[in-house]
Amino acid sequence: MKCPFCGNPDSKVVDSRPDKGGTAIRRRRECEQCAKRFTTHERIEEMLPQVCKKDGRREPFDRMKIIAGIKKACEKRPISVEEIERMVDRLETRLQESTEKEISTTLIGEWLMKELHNMDEVAYVRFASVYRSFRDINEFMQELQDLLKK
Repeated sequence: MKCPFCGNPDSKVVDSRPDKGGTAIRRRRECEQCAKRFTTHERIEEMLPQVCKKDGRREPFDRMKIIAGIKKACEKRPISVEEIERMVDRLETRLQESTEKEISTTLIGEWLMKELHNMDEVAYVRFASVYRSFRDINEFMQELQDLLKK
């Protein structure tokens, strides 16, 4: 593993344990050149369906892209990074259990919006406003009114 401090390609594992969710291995490493320590997370490479974008393009599922979008919606809200990661873990599990080879961003977005709706209504509205690409304020207001009715 390449050292993030000096770039040396050799490091040794000092400590290894499962992460909090049990879905990855957390490894504490020490560079053999500069002796600085750093942490890596190792996870199983899983077969996830291809993601079909609204414009017809297809690309591999990108966990970090999903996390970044959710973090943006949850900015300055009482939702921890661990909660966001658990939400994405549940999404990945759902995708792995699906027999589909391709899945639309529309379906992924709907699943995430349901999760956010249950966690934090402000984060939900933020995510929905970007995800659903409201054409005007009336569509946005309709979404808010639907939220208030529930």
